[in-house]
Amino acid sequence: MDTKWAYLLSRLAIGLSFFGHGLVRLPKLAGFSGWMVGQFSKSYLPDTLIIPFSYILPFAEFIAGLMIILGLFTRQGLLFAGVISLALIFGTTVIENWDALPSQLIHVAFLSVLLAYLSHNSYAVDKIIKK
Repeated sequence: MDTKWAYLLSRLAIGLSFFGHGLVRLPKLAGFSGWMVGQFSKSYLPDTLIIPFSYILPFAEFIAGLMIILGLFTRQGLLFAGVISLALIFGTTVIENWDALPSQLIHVAFLSVLLAYLSHNSYAVDKIIKK
């Protein structure tokens, strides 16, 4: 029984992190995009990649976070968040922002553990749908 509550707590924590990242960026998309373009200005990645990514990222974080929080298509939400995290890790290393890397790696570790123990995902919309 405690493993189900532990899973829920971890799922909510990582889900809220993704959800919150997206939520605060959505109202200021243009400003966020400008900041991100500035961060990558000295990298070899062209603005033609950075600009669309910077506009898509907040929506992706928001959606992945919401899926994880609700436990709706939990496996897909965790994998989606993993793909987002890997893209962020790539970007972080390209601009040599080593201070951000530990946080991103912790997110991937959380996602990996949640995927590995998905069978403990009892308090979720997925369980209601399966009934």
